This record gives sequence, structure tokens and C-alpha cells, in this order.
Amino acid sequence: MGFRFSIRLQLMVLSLFLFTIPYLGYNYVWELEQYLRNGQEQTMIGTARAVATALHERPALFDSQSAYLQDVRPGTDLYALPIPSPIRLDGELNDWQQVSELISEYDGDEVIEYYNGYDGKPTSLSFTHMVGRYGQFLYAMFEVSDDTLLWRQPNSLSVETGDHLLIGMETPQGELARYVVAPYESGWVNAYKLAKNTTTTRAVENALSIQGRWQETATGYNIELRFPLSMTTGGLAFTLVDVDNSTNRLKQYALGSANTKVLSELGTVITPSPEIERILAGLKYADSRVWVVDKHKRVLARAGDIQSATGIEVDKKESPSNPVWHWVESKWLLPLYYQILTRPPADFIDELDDAYALVGQDLGTVLNGQPESLWRLSPDNKAIVLSAAYPIFIEGNVMGAVIVEQTTNGIRTLRNRALEQLFHVILAVMSIGTLGLLLFATRISNRIRSLRDDTEAVIDDNGKIIGTLPASNQRDEIGDLSRSFADVLSRLQQYNSYLENMASRLSHELRTPIAVVKSSLDMLSHVNDTSQQAVFVERAQSGVNRLSTILNSMSEATRLEQAIAQEDMAQFNIVEVIQGCVEGYKHAYAQRIWRFSTSDNTLPVYGSAELVAQLFDKVISNAVDFSQDNDEIVISLEKKDKQVFLSVSNPGPLLPQGMKSQLTQSMVSVRKENEMQNTTHSPHLGLGLYIANMIANFHKGQLLLNDKTDGTGVIVTITFPL
Repeated sequence: MGFRFSIRLQLMVLSLFLFTIPYLGYNYVWELEQYLRNGQEQTMIGTARAVATALHERPALFDSQSAYLQDVRPGTDLYALPIPSPIRLDGELNDWQQVSELISEYDGDEVIEYYNGYDGKPTSLSFTHMVGRYGQFLYAMFEVSDDTLLWRQPNSLSVETGDHLLIGMETPQGELARYVVAPYESGWVNAYKLAKNTTTTRAVENALSIQGRWQETATGYNIELRFPLSMTTGGLAFTLVDVDNSTNRLKQYALGSANTKVLSELGTVITPSPEIERILAGLKYADSRVWVVDKHKRVLARAGDIQSATGIEVDKKESPSNPVWHWVESKWLLPLYYQILTRPPADFIDELDDAYALVGQDLGTVLNGQPESLWRLSPDNKAIVLSAAYPIFIEGNVMGAVIVEQTTNGIRTLRNRALEQLFHVILAVMSIGTLGLLLFATRISNRIRSLRDDTEAVIDDNGKIIGTLPASNQRDEIGDLSRSFADVLSRLQQYNSYLENMASRLSHELRTPIAVVKSSLDMLSHVNDTSQQAVFVERAQSGVNRLSTILNSMSEATRLEQAIAQEDMAQFNIVEVIQGCVEGYKHAYAQRIWRFSTSDNTLPVYGSAELVAQLFDKVISNAVDFSQDNDEIVISLEKKDKQVFLSVSNPGPLLPQGMKSQLTQSMVSVRKENEMQNTTHSPHLGLGLYIANMIANFHKGQLLLNDKTDGTGVIVTITFPL
């Protein structure tokens, strides 16, 4: 046996198309997320523009020297990053570990000056250095590696007789100020201010504002210093001078960030701007991280935290009131959903945390004067960070930029919430839909099986109809099929009954003429009188004629169908045809009372007048056969809309129950002997109304049989289109 593709299986296969619903919904939510991201991007660009607008044309917010540098010199131009707490000046350098990202290394390649004809390569001195800012003070640290540490001699007024630190800075008046730190031993130190003459290293006064600690170590020494930011406008340089010969105490070389003797050669130090930070202070509540950088990408100020900058605030999901649903959702559904979805991270790695310069970011476009936005992944690939940048203009030049950053965690959370609800609905719809389709398919299959079983039950093994098929009351296609089967079986049963009774009907119809012919022939053999023989011959001939009439009636329908196909069509007045026929019936059937009425004297119909007259004859023949003497037969013609209605009504027995629609079928007759008044004149084989209906259909009309409303007889209505 081949594979059985049942209705249930077909509907189950069709139900697979329900899976397009989650696919379309999923894509729709992803498209919505893209629109939200575009909206977030535009909002952030607007935020960056608003902040930049507050900073335009305000040169006092930018360091007058470092911000205007064309190039930043690493190791020379310093960045003093904010220090979270004051540095304890103890020479241990422990406090600097929390901001150690900016430590710069200096070795023999950073020699500033050689002294006293020294021409050796300085390999005995190297150091690491950085600066930081806390409040209104600048802090500096030096971790020095020196093979020989020589202290300044206790009895010497010269600051050059031991290792010492030189400081050069630009004063608020735009002049060069030089300082030196030269201790006698480890401990607290203060600086000395040097003479303005750069050819000498002579201390002229104490500089108590520069203070700190010089601490000897196993590999050299550490220096920690602090001085007010107000001492300099940004120009700053440090150099360490190495003295290794304890005998002559001569300087060998100076190693540091820049030459402290020349104002134009000083490096710069940039510190985050307190004024800009005050402007940004309110933005820490704006669910964003905001940076302000100079044109060298060095951070001037920042506000906010990227970990909490989710872009869209989404309320926490409330637990449903139904604990059972909450358990099902949390234990089964959400773990299933999040095989596809991804949760926004509670924490992720931020490579820009505590950054002092955005050197790794692509800010080329914004520093050329055009706004830009950038999407990037966090280093651990957990979060997507969106940044929008807008330039800051001072006198038409780009002096820096505002960068606003947010993650897409808020949008992702909102997307997940939408997809969770969507999946809930889709799961419910698909479950209910699939179950409904399965039940529907089962019901259809059961009804079809029931119809099959009922149909098989009413037909025996010999093909004989032994019962009736119950008609379904369902108003659908299967119900229509059931009623059609019931109707077909009923008509077949009636036709079979007709065929079964045809022998007796034909026997009845043929017995009399055959008996007449036989008796006449028998008498001919016994009678010699010519006149009597003629009588018997005439009787035999009458019987033969009646037999011929019966055979002609049986083949009349076939001949008429062939004749109709060859009939010429023309327009004629149906009133004249019917009226002429009625006048003939008054003479042919004088025992009946005839009444004819028409709404119009001219009713043109397209067709064959002869065929219409033949149709009328068949209907009138029925009306006469089923009526009594002196009964009134009413004929009417009337026009309604675009149709002509011809009706013939007669008193008599009502239509047989359940046979109304079958009386116009071929060879269907329900006549009884006591209902027929002319059975001796014409045999009836049930072809009259069949022929009449055939002619009506040929004229695109319809023949209808109905009982009269008062129950006294039957009315036949034939319609013809105009």
C-alpha cells in the first residue's frame, strides 16, 4: 500500500506555515530595534551638539598654551589626570598605583644637556614619571634608578654638588621661573628658586610652595612633589641632574622631559578643566557618559558612567499575579527564549575607564569640523557602545570635541521584553491553532468516515439500494455532499423502483393491444365472411397502432432532443401562441372549464413557437389528466421585470411528498389508475414533464411545480426571458 496522506496529516503539514508568524514577528522587532538605535544615535548627536554649543567661543575654558599646540610631544607635553584622593607625600609611591596608566619612562634617549665635557653614554640613570591633579594642586612623582646617589654636601651652599631635580615653568605673567630640589638626605624637601640668569644654578630664595619628599631606595630614590596649579599657566618641564663622582662633584648630564632653561622649549601640562567639569556636572543625571577633549584627544572633563548609561530606562519587570504562570515562564519559557535572545550584560569591560586621552578612538572626522557617530563592541564583546561627537569651535577653529556615549542595553532590554511577549502570544496562538486544526481535521475525518459507512450501509452486495441515507443538517460542504448523496440515492432508488415497475406498467399497457391483435387474428382463421374479416383486421390494425404509439412515446424524448438542436430560433409573440393553443383545448377538452388571462397583448420571446406550443401541450395534458370534468383550468401570462411567467393551475391531487423536484426527470411517473381519466386513449410512461422541462431549459427558462396555496390543486410555472 502507498503512503496514506490523510486529511489530519495534510492539515498538520499546513499548520507548519504558522511558524512564519514568529519569523515575521521576530524580524519586525529587530527592525523596530534598528529604528530605536537610529533614534538613539540622533538623540545623542543632539546631546553632543547642545553641550558643544555651551562651550563654543569660550577660549578661557582651554589652556592657552597646550590647547593650541599643533602636535603633542609624548613625554614632554604632560597630562595631569584627576587623582581621586590626595597623595600622601611619603616617598613610597603607593598612592600612584590607582592612576598608573600615565607613567612615562625616561632613559638615555631623553638626555637634555651634557655638562663639564661629559661624553659618555648615560646608562646609570633612568626614571619613570607622571603628574596628577587633586583640587588646586599639581602632584608629581619620580621613581629613579641610579647606581650612585650623591647627596648635597651639608656644608655646601651650592645646589650642584649632588643629584638634584630642576623644575622650569611658565608663570602667569608669561615669564620663565626655575626651581631646584637638592636635599642633604632622605626626608621632607622644599624647592629653591633659581636666579633668572639661566647660565647659573644659583639659589636666590626658598620656594616653600613646592614641597614633597625625597626618599632613598635600594635602586636609587623616589621623589614626590606638590605645588599649586596657580604657579604656572601650563608650561612645565622637569630634569634630573646626575652627579656620580664623589671627589670632584661635577655634573654629568641632565635627563628629563624638556629643557628647563628655555621658555619656548618647555613642555606643557594639561589638567582637566574644573569649569568644564562644572558645566558637565548636570549631565551625570542624563544617562550618558560625556567627554570633552582638546584637539589632541586629551580629556579635559568627563561626566557620567558608561555602565549605567543604558540609553533607555526600562522599568523592572513585575512578577505576574499568577504564581503558576510565573513558574512556567521563569522555568520553561524564558530559558527556551534565551537560547535565541541575549541578555544585556550587568557588567562589561570598559577600555576607556579612567582614560586620559581618547587616542584609540576615531575622532578624525569630528576634529575636522564634522559631527560623527561610532558603534563599537566592548573588549569582552558583551556590550555595544554608541558614541556621538560634535566639534567645539573657537574663532572658527576646532579646539576640541564633545563625545557622548551610551550603551544599547536599554534598547536590548526593551527588545527582549517585546520578544518575550511576542513569543508568549505566538506560542499560545500556535498551540491553540495546531490543536484546533487537529480537532477540526479529526471532526472532518470522522464525518467523512460516517458518510462513507452510511453510504455503504444502504447498498447491499448486489448493488441494490436497501435503505435511505440520512441527510445531514450541517450547512457546510460535507453537509452538502451528504444531502447530495441522499438525494442521488433517493433518485436512484425511485428510478430503480420505476424500472422494476416498468415491466408491469408495460405489461399493462401492452396487454390490451396484444390481446386485441391476437383475438382478431384468431377470429380471422374462423370467419369466412369478408365483411367480418374486415372488422377483425381493423381491430388488429388498431392494436398494432397502439403498440406503435407506445414505442414512439418511449423514443420521443430522444427524437425531441435531436430536433431541438436543429430548431431555428426567432422572436415571436408568446401571447398569440398560448391563446391559439387555449382555443384548441376548449374544443379538444370540452369537459373542462378554461380561463385565460394576460397582462399584455404583446410579449415577445426569443425561441421556437412550435416548441413552446409542444411544451404547453405537455403541461396541459397533465392538467387534464389530474383534473375532473367541469374543473376549471386557469392559464395566465404576465410580465415581471425582464421575464415572462406562464402559469397553469388545476384542481386535483397534490404533488407526491418528496417528488416535487423529480417529476421533471426522465421516465418518472406517479400516476394511479383512478387519477387518470384517459388511460384507454394514451399510455403514460412519465415523459411529458421531462420533455416540457427540456424545452424550457432550451429557452433559458425554468419549469417549476408547486401545490396551490389553498391546497386544492397544483400550479405549474414556466419562465421565459425577454
